[in-house]
Amino acid sequence: MKTTTTMRELLPDDVVEDILGHLPVKSLTRFRCVSKSCESIITDHTFVTKHLKLNLNQFESLMSTNTNSGYLLYTTKDKNSSPSSKQLCTVVCNNDRTLSQVSRFEMPSFFDKCDIVGFCNGLFCLADYDLSHIIYLWNPSIRMFKKLLATIFTDKYAKSVIGLAYNSQNNDFKILRLVSFLGGQEVEAEIYSLSTDSWRKVVISMESLRGYEPKFGTIADTDPTCIFLNGALHTVAITSRHHFILSFDANDESFREIMLPPNHLDGVPVNFAELAVFKGCLAVFVFVHGRRDILCHIWVMEEYGVAESWTRKYLVARNWVSGGYFFGCTDNGELLIKNSTGPVSIDPESQNQNILAIEDADWMGFTANSMESLILLDGGK
Repeated sequence: MKTTTTMRELLPDDVVEDILGHLPVKSLTRFRCVSKSCESIITDHTFVTKHLKLNLNQFESLMSTNTNSGYLLYTTKDKNSSPSSKQLCTVVCNNDRTLSQVSRFEMPSFFDKCDIVGFCNGLFCLADYDLSHIIYLWNPSIRMFKKLLATIFTDKYAKSVIGLAYNSQNNDFKILRLVSFLGGQEVEAEIYSLSTDSWRKVVISMESLRGYEPKFGTIADTDPTCIFLNGALHTVAITSRHHFILSFDANDESFREIMLPPNHLDGVPVNFAELAVFKGCLAVFVFVHGRRDILCHIWVMEEYGVAESWTRKYLVARNWVSGGYFFGCTDNGELLIKNSTGPVSIDPESQNQNILAIEDADWMGFTANSMESLILLDGGK
């Protein structure tokens, strides 16, 4: 009588897991259909976490030999489908300034009313801009998502800022949601942890750089996202006395105040300011009204957390972004803009403009790491 020999009978479990752990996500999703033992291993939470660690370690070892300038991500309408259908695309930025497509994923139809507010290690965070308490975690490489319901606030004028962070100490993903209200009452904060699959409210407490604990009443509404850098999320907060950068450390869940560039708001009519990552450093883009045009002051914090290291690097005319939208920066410091000519990247030093050979994008992001992961495989839909 012929019997079927399973993989676990041929090899020890740890050997099987080690072999599978070094395979790409696309192969692992196919191997789930090979046998029940493969399915059991690949969808196990411990294996999912181990696979992520191996991918991160491999990425770090390849950084020194990287042959490209990074990866550009963008969303665009699917011209061959319904008007509301969108796709998430990833292209590699070659050193000769050409772009090569890496992947293209169709986004679920109900994401049409959502904004991408963060992405990290193959996982995307989206928020419904009509209902700010509905948030999604989405892993396009395995086509799975998780719907999260945050606290519902009855104040129709409430506004929220949402950020996605990776806790490197515990290999956990966290979402920070800050909500401010009309009238300047204190900002509410809550944190979601993927490892516990739960929300909890937290008190924002910090040792202020000015010797008092600021009870700030609002958050800047120019951009509904948080910048993830050095293991922390960053957004601009406002008190009756001053503006500052509020940071949230994803590892120990502590809040702190980071001072904005000195005198960056003095004597000039500010249009708006946005945070970004500029060549690996925290940066503030301050848009002000000049005599003839709107100017953009680019301030860079050269030593993270040290207020004295703020340096104004560039002052550029904003005519190249007139009527457009600023998405952020590439790793080499080029600005990602959508203007009247379409998606472009601009070198702030030379102010040379490079038209990006991609479809009309309604969102753009940049990463040095386009890694895929199995996150959500053990608990998504």
